[in-house]
Formats: sequence, structure tokens, C-alpha cells
Amino acid sequence: VPMGVLSCMKYLMFIFNVLVFAGGTCLVAVGVWVAVDPAGFQDIMATRAVLSAGAWLLLAVGIALSLLGFLGCCGALRRSRPLLLL
Repeated sequence: VPMGVLSCMKYLMFIFNVLVFAGGTCLVAVGVWVAVDPAGFQDIMATRAVLSAGAWLLLAVGIALSLLGFLGCCGALRRSRPLLLL
């Protein structure tokens, strides 16, 4: 495989993982916002329990995606197979 193709794949994987990290960070931000100030979302959701559970779910998924995106970025830059497989 030519070196240029491997370099292109490395940068594409890095960019994809940066997007995953950014998406996870946005989910964490929305989860914190909903957990701290649920008054703005009470019109959408009927019950407070559903809103609280949704906020915690957003936080958990966002943290997981941010961690996976960060590890993927590190793996792409270092060409570490275990980090990329994680």
C-alpha cells in the first residue's frame, strides 16, 4: 500500500474521531444543561422523572463517546492498533 494512502487514512480516522469527540462533548453539555436547569424542558416532557432519567442518559452516552473519540484520536496519531480497536 502506498505511503500516501496510509497517511490519508490516518488523517481521515483522526478527523472522524474528532467529530465523535465533539458530538460526545455536545451531548455532555446538553445533559448538564438539562440536569441543572430543567425548567426550559418541562414544556416538552410531561413528567420530571423522565426528564431526569434522560439527562443522566445523555451524560452517560456523551462521556462514553467523548472517551472513545479521544482514545481514537490518540490511536490514529500514534498508529496504535489496540487504541483503534477499543
